Amino acid sequence: MKPLKLLAAVLAIAAVIKELRLPKEERTWHGALGGFVPYDFRMPTVEKIKYTFWNPDGSIIVGRVFGVGWTINLGAVAAKVRSLTGTD
Repeated sequence: MKPLKLLAAVLAIAAVIKELRLPKEERTWHGALGGFVPYDFRMPTVEKIKYTFWNPDGSIIVGRVFGVGWTINLGAVAAKVRSLTGTD
């Protein structure tokens, strides 16, 4: 197994264990490992997918729609490019 895939698997397992250690009524299935690595195991919605990948007002690097780690918000990238080039 490649090192990054192994790391992703370990982080996913750690996130699930973190949630399972909580009482059932306190489990949210989203949060951060060590206050740094985001995770979200809730079922994605169309609105959540859209907000994650196309939010011009958001950060460029955001938590994944489903799983552990980060992804790129293309809406923020496009907004940044527009602001740098002066086009609207």
